[in-house]
Amino acid sequence: MVKARSAPDVTMLLCTLMLLGIGVVMVYSASAVLAFHEFGDYYYYLKRQLLFAVLGVVAMFITMNVDYWVWKKYAKIGLIVCFILLIAVLIPGIGVVRGGARSWLGIASFGIQPSEFMKIGMILYLSKMLSEQQNKITLFTKGLLPPLGLVGLAFGLIMLQPDLGTGVVLVGATLLIIYTSGARMLHLSSLGLLGLAGFVGLIAAAPYRLQRITAFLDPWQDPLGAGYQSIQSLYAIGPGGLVGLGLGMSRQKYSYLPEPQTDFIFSIIAEELGFIGGSFILILFMLLVWRGMRTAITAPDTFGSLLATGIVGMIAVQVIINIGVVIGMFPVTGITLPLISAGGSSLTLMLTSLGILLNISRYAR
Repeated sequence: MVKARSAPDVTMLLCTLMLLGIGVVMVYSASAVLAFHEFGDYYYYLKRQLLFAVLGVVAMFITMNVDYWVWKKYAKIGLIVCFILLIAVLIPGIGVVRGGARSWLGIASFGIQPSEFMKIGMILYLSKMLSEQQNKITLFTKGLLPPLGLVGLAFGLIMLQPDLGTGVVLVGATLLIIYTSGARMLHLSSLGLLGLAGFVGLIAAAPYRLQRITAFLDPWQDPLGAGYQSIQSLYAIGPGGLVGLGLGMSRQKYSYLPEPQTDFIFSIIAEELGFIGGSFILILFMLLVWRGMRTAITAPDTFGSLLATGIVGMIAVQVIINIGVVIGMFPVTGITLPLISAGGSSLTLMLTSLGILLNISRYAR
């Protein structure tokens, strides 16, 4: 193996820690009023965020110092465990329903989302699989269908919860790995058309998804129903202007904007910190993605390159969808903003994944 560099990518590490720090501050600002109404404690969500942030940072520094090829040995076992958890969460009495989806395993307010584990589990396994069988990826049946079958099975189990947002992130990140490994564009585009037809079918099969599409096209058709979140999000962003209303001065967090500390935290950021604050956060994400892709390009082996590509793709897809929903470019879906939104297992696993990416950067050529 190539001797490790003395330090990981400093720019990537600093961007991660800055985004995490901003997230802790903004979670408190966005959630204090809601936390007091729900739990009688202004600091409820802040304390949870600090807890999982600390756990995540510890995990990040551990994985940052564990040679990334070690994960290749456990990728298959990890994927099997992830599938078991995805099946278990669907069983009544075991899986916990929150926000209309049976996507949690846990007790009371603490729990894990198996779909979050599946994202990194699938990225690890496909990176291993495709790095070992790269000569087959141009073949449709022997090369392309097996990884797509695994992704399709995981996506189907996630949709049974249902959790379309997480499913889309999983598919987006894994397709990026498959494309990078050398899959033929003709095969991917043909399957993409079939996937698009299936996606339309999923939307049509669930009335609430169809309502989100119509609300996206014209939220004012149902301003107190399906279009409510989109309208309130824009009401938060608009008054922010260039410099914002000031930290802690949001008006929309007073029970107007749903989920201000999770899915729509960027709306509160734009309202309180304005265009400048929102742009600064987007610049940090762009720097993080750029350094991550640089790591993928300069990784010393195919496994490291594909693994870095998948992790960066997971982050990029999630950021694009979350910001797109907040500013009205995409229909509303339950996607959090990485490192910023209030989170439990999702935040810890994101930091763990970034630790793996930082470790790969230590071996970059």
